[in-house]
Amino acid sequence: MDESQITRYLERLGVPRPAEPDVQGLRALQLAHLRTVPFENLSIHLGEPITLDPGALFDKVVGRNRGGFCYELNGLFAGLLTGLGYRVTVLAARGLDGDTPGPLFDHLALRVDLDEPWLADVAFGDFADGPLRLDERAEQRDAAGVFRIAPAPGDHGERGDLDVVREGGPGYRLTARPYELADFVPTCWWQETSPRSHFTASPVCSMRTERGRITISGRRLVRTEHGERTERVLDDAGLRAAYLDHFGIALDRLPSLSGACPSEAPPVRPAKAG
Repeated sequence: MDESQITRYLERLGVPRPAEPDVQGLRALQLAHLRTVPFENLSIHLGEPITLDPGALFDKVVGRNRGGFCYELNGLFAGLLTGLGYRVTVLAARGLDGDTPGPLFDHLALRVDLDEPWLADVAFGDFADGPLRLDERAEQRDAAGVFRIAPAPGDHGERGDLDVVREGGPGYRLTARPYELADFVPTCWWQETSPRSHFTASPVCSMRTERGRITISGRRLVRTEHGERTERVLDDAGLRAAYLDHFGIALDRLPSLSGACPSEAPPVRPAKAG
């Protein structure tokens, strides 16, 4: 990511460039990302192809003021952090359904090495507001909840897999092996095209706010503020206005609400939104 792209990305997030690549800067960048760039799967339901090419991701998220799902958002965020001088490693994760992990490449998360390793994630839906200490085994308190990182059951340190869980919320099993963004292309394609993928079932667009979260799921506008949840069903005009007013997304047509869209090769388990 070149200097002009870094400048535009930071303008999109509404934060100044960190004076140095430290944890304070990482924390500010992650929270700004969560409050500015939505977790969304609209491309699937608009018939737009999803590509993990860095240039295409930059154009979508920064140039067109859109969001994306984990491969897109964490993949692009890795480029920004690297450009700012952070040491970043792309990691694969398996979404957890209780204690049962899903397939590898369910999720893409980031390891950021400073004085100690940190987990950065701007694309697991309703998750941590700030980076988490990867080597910490005690509870970690975050504005979004209480998190714990622990060795995966039965791993015995052989692979270094870690379970990242939030009390009362979703989690994932993180692998220690580094990957490249291109390694996620087959699973991204599966998420985009398979009728078994959560992402093809219905459009969703969700973002952290100062007081909670705002989500559009199908036709429902869901607000969570200080733990209080409200929702209402929108007509076409209301949907268009809600995408623009709450997410800054101007749509010339609405995403399909009828389920999977056509597209074609290789599940990320989206976090609960709203």
